Amino acid sequence: MKIQEAASGKQLHDWQRLPWRIYADDKNWVPHLLQDVEKVFDPAKNKLLQARADRRAGAIKRWVLYMDDGQAAGRIAAFIDPKTAWTDQQQPTGGCGFFECINDPAAAKLLFDTARDWLKQQGLEAMDGPVNLGERNMFWGLLTENFTDLPIYGTNYNPSYYVGLFEGYGFHVYFKQLFFRRLATTPVQPIFHRKYQQFQNDPDITVRNAVGMSTEQLAEDFREVLNAAWVDHENFKPMPKEVALKTIRQMKPVMDPRIVVFVYHKEKPIAFFVNLPELNQIFRHVGGNLNWLGKLKFLWHKWKGTATTMTGIVFGVVKEWQGKGVEGVMIVHLSKWLMATGRYHDTVLTWIGDFNPKMLRVAENLGAENYRTMATYRYLFDRGKPFERLPIIGKKES
Repeated sequence: MKIQEAASGKQLHDWQRLPWRIYADDKNWVPHLLQDVEKVFDPAKNKLLQARADRRAGAIKRWVLYMDDGQAAGRIAAFIDPKTAWTDQQQPTGGCGFFECINDPAAAKLLFDTARDWLKQQGLEAMDGPVNLGERNMFWGLLTENFTDLPIYGTNYNPSYYVGLFEGYGFHVYFKQLFFRRLATTPVQPIFHRKYQQFQNDPDITVRNAVGMSTEQLAEDFREVLNAAWVDHENFKPMPKEVALKTIRQMKPVMDPRIVVFVYHKEKPIAFFVNLPELNQIFRHVGGNLNWLGKLKFLWHKWKGTATTMTGIVFGVVKEWQGKGVEGVMIVHLSKWLMATGRYHDTVLTWIGDFNPKMLRVAENLGAENYRTMATYRYLFDRGKPFERLPIIGKKES
């Protein structure tokens, strides 16, 4: 076996095409879009690879593994996120991701060793994986439970033997990522119906979808709730107007405004629940490349209504309205529309970490079931150092 950097040419092509070998017989696999993956590695599109006045530039490198017969059998990428790698001075941590490999521990070890050694050279002391040089909603985590359901857009999917490859190398679970699903026919708890009725009877409260909202209004209302909802979260930075506008513009081509819900108090936004049609139900027909042909296929299936699942991307409630049943009010509002139209059969919520018990309770109270589990692993370079999982939010140290 030999490993080579995959920066260009044949090595890059083999790195990009390897998943088609790994998942050749897996009907559940949906390839990540080539365009989504490649922008992670493009300094012009990934701002984490750009230097700023307040921080150094991040770094990223990828490799492909060849067997003795010259056939590609594995791949990996390693990277340094400038926002997080150095925040813990006691244990600077990098990441590895985009891991794919045949069922061979020796091959996996060579891939992991290569990523580890490169990160060591950069002065890091641990690596998380499989993760992404970017936000946690894309390419993050290893699938550990439920290998039969279609993966939702942007999430990793892998054979079950990957768990053994990671844990056999010495990775430990740093935190679990729990995915929840709620069927459209699942009754909403009576307390939420009562809250919904109370809100309906309050002339100062308005619950509505995003139909007819301009991009600018949608972006501003989204930003206002987001910033007020997460104001107390550690390391949270308020979202600027231009970022909110860019985010909404990116979502617009795939958005169904009927499943984006806002709550207003005296015309001021206090909560949102943003859902999108589950894109992988469409992208499974695209073939992993959103070129001109892929775009035509996407538009056809979007018009046809191929997606019957909607994915809850994010919801938020401004701080002073939290704990007052606003989450349930949005669920009741949406459930009424779903029951009346039958347009979508179920809702999948993007993952919630097992370190966040408050959000887990919200999902459970809404009648959602934990149907899929992924995990973010951590590997300590100093094998004698004690391993610690990510602390639970709100749990005081004893």
